[in-house]
Amino acid sequence: MIAFVVTAVPAWALTKVIGKNLESLWVITISLIVGGIVMWIVDAAFTRPRVTHMEEMSLPQAIWIGACQILSAVFPGTSRSMSTIAAGQIAGLSRPAALEFSFFLSMPTMVVATLYDLYKTLKPTRDTIDEGNIAPLAVNTHEWIVLAIGFVVSFIVALGVVAWFMNWVRQRGFVPFAIYRIVLGIVLVILLTRGLI
Repeated sequence: MIAFVVTAVPAWALTKVIGKNLESLWVITISLIVGGIVMWIVDAAFTRPRVTHMEEMSLPQAIWIGACQILSAVFPGTSRSMSTIAAGQIAGLSRPAALEFSFFLSMPTMVVATLYDLYKTLKPTRDTIDEGNIAPLAVNTHEWIVLAIGFVVSFIVALGVVAWFMNWVRQRGFVPFAIYRIVLGIVLVILLTRGLI
């Protein structure tokens, strides 16, 4: 919860900056490449952790990871999990401990971010109306039920994927994901410089 608060307050204050960056393909492209390089370096360099279990981590480590999670909000393409896992490894956590903490940190982060967006959609402010959003939306009972079904199915699928992902990364590390990010970023640079997107 401390790491979440460290993320949530600055992210809320930077809402307009975050909104502008979400529309910038160059920001996303650079974040993909830089994030891939950082992920590769961290996975290769930080191989002697001081903390092997999440329960042993300290308050400064939690604050540091929460602060690094802000990067994923401000710079789309950074990846929330990548920024928190890499931050954990830099702070001395083992890869499994950093993975586990990142997973638990995602829960309040995603829930609050989703509820905040839903609130803005259902109860617009002058800012959201001026930005051209589709709010306010009138949602009937059937649509709430459909939304709830979608949420439950997504949650179950996400749990399965996360369990697989955590086991896979424990054994193989992040290098394949780093390569994927760098290659995708280079492809986007080529497409952007040639005006194809």
